[in-house]
Amino acid sequence: MTTAAPPAPALPRARGELSACVLAALRDPELPVPDLREPIATAEPYGDDLQLALYVLYELHYRGFVDVPDDREWDVTLLALRGLMEERFLAALRQDVPGGRDVEEVFGELLTEPADTSGSVSHHLQRGGDLGELREYAAVRSLYHLKEADPHAWVLPRLHGRAKAAMAAVEYDEFGAGRADRVHARLFADLMADLALDPAYGHYLDRAPAQALAVVNLMSLFGLHRSLRGALVGHFAWVEVTSSPGSRRLAEAMRRAGAGPAAQHFYDEHVEADAVHEQVVRHEVIAGLLADEPALAPDVAFGADATTFVEDRLGAHLLSAWRSGRSALRPEPDEGGAR
Repeated sequence: MTTAAPPAPALPRARGELSACVLAALRDPELPVPDLREPIATAEPYGDDLQLALYVLYELHYRGFVDVPDDREWDVTLLALRGLMEERFLAALRQDVPGGRDVEEVFGELLTEPADTSGSVSHHLQRGGDLGELREYAAVRSLYHLKEADPHAWVLPRLHGRAKAAMAAVEYDEFGAGRADRVHARLFADLMADLALDPAYGHYLDRAPAQALAVVNLMSLFGLHRSLRGALVGHFAWVEVTSSPGSRRLAEAMRRAGAGPAAQHFYDEHVEADAVHEQVVRHEVIAGLLADEPALAPDVAFGADATTFVEDRLGAHLLSAWRSGRSALRPEPDEGGAR
């Protein structure tokens, strides 16, 4: 039995001048797009407006949006805008993320449990996060997990030999190893339903803070540029190295909070699978890539460190909100939130 493809999401609400112009252009292809070079050059690179505009433009390469024609994916005006925003985002990352680190040094740190875990969201949720915090965490993470592994698939045509074979093997598992009911995006939708969240693709985009948009935008940025293939591999390795221990803590948090079996199963699945994936990615994907292209080593390290940077910003936002008794999500439209 086949099922219909899920519908594309609706366009989100604007969060400033840049996102308003992008959304207006998508709604009306005849509308002239103003010169946005100066607003982009002065925009907060990690802020709501630029990150939402980038997210929307990247989404044209994934599911798209309802009532937006598929061929807008390659609209030259939109691509030019996206390029300027990417330059702004990437320049900020290059400035804020330390360079010159060795690949072994970067991943050696990731493989060691830090002494201070006060800034770790998964430790917080494991120790005492309530069901409300777990629901918010799932809503925020749904922007990626409902298309889990898709951004990383962009790199496959840009690899070859040992790195390509190993990357494809890991991606095969992420996509269910041939079984639609085991695709990780499907398992996350089941998790959301268990938590009484709406599992529709893109449903929580309007509620997601800028820090969450930046996490997803980073992998799209790396994945959609051949010149950043090393950074994408570094990002993917970061995900696989950190996933198993983090997933174990989140599975325990789900059980402790009384979440349903599907919510627990998603993270239990990642504990085993990603422990294996971590070894494959480090010893085959990274090692294979650098055996063929050793000059990409700084990019691999940058990709991992940039991921730590954006994930730390998201974690700080979530923990700050929860520890002060606030929601980490943007308000609903009827709660008076700016859109």
